[in-house]
Amino acid sequence: MPAETDALLHDHVFLGDRHDENARRTLWVVALTAVMMVGEIIAGAIFNSMALLADGVHMATHAGALAVAAAAYGFARRHAHDRRFSFGTGKVGDLAGFASALVLALIALGIGIESVARLFDPRPVAFTEATLVAVLGLVVNLVSAFLLAGSHGHSHGHDHHDHDHDHAHDHRHHDNNFRAAFVHVLADALTSVLAIAALLCGRYLGWVWLDPAMGIVGALVIAIWSWGLLRDTATVLLDASDPHLEAEVRQEVESPGDARITDLHIWRVGPGAHAAIVSVTGSVDGDTVRRRLRPVHELAHITVETR
Repeated sequence: MPAETDALLHDHVFLGDRHDENARRTLWVVALTAVMMVGEIIAGAIFNSMALLADGVHMATHAGALAVAAAAYGFARRHAHDRRFSFGTGKVGDLAGFASALVLALIALGIGIESVARLFDPRPVAFTEATLVAVLGLVVNLVSAFLLAGSHGHSHGHDHHDHDHDHAHDHRHHDNNFRAAFVHVLADALTSVLAIAALLCGRYLGWVWLDPAMGIVGALVIAIWSWGLLRDTATVLLDASDPHLEAEVRQEVESPGDARITDLHIWRVGPGAHAAIVSVTGSVDGDTVRRRLRPVHELAHITVETR
């Protein structure tokens, strides 16, 4: 059973198209978050404000997760040509995204537990200071979101002259490491917005109960975001196949009627890049199979087995 690869000697660099740009944007957000975190902790110590200290510690967890995302970009770039990694370092971002999702889940759990406790045991709230902190945090998060929004949700454009391409799996092209950073910023922005609304209602309407209630709502939303990120990154890390892409590969190879795929393995090796092992029977050779698969732009590494 001869096995033919798409090239005898080639690189296995499957980093995203915007890897370096995303890395720079993430570093800027790390710097902004760290400055805000240090400022809140110092101000909390000077003014003896638990609200400031608590928010500073909360932001420290996000700064840590964002730093992991930035480190993942650096590691992936430095080791992109390291032969120890059989299919490159394109999945390092998914590993970092999975870790960030776990941090988000823990943050959601912590916020939820504290909010429930305060719902049954209300505590005095320094509305003025807390509102100022929430507004300042929201400004920092909006700036961070602006920095990240330029690349978030980017999908690859394909040449539609080659064939009618099914875009049902385009969402899998996203850089999950960058997505994790973006979700962290969104989670912070959400908590700031909910906090501002609750604090204003507490100050002017006396609805002190709304502060912990909003905390519970925020925790649930963050938990949902965390679960989505965990699911998508775990799918990549476990080399799950994309059924839409599998169907497309079978269509391209088998539609002429002179070949049949007996075994097919497709897995993601980086943002927008998949590897495939295609076992084929029939009157076709490896070059013919690879030529038929050329319009499937997601396939960056192809191994063909013919018998």
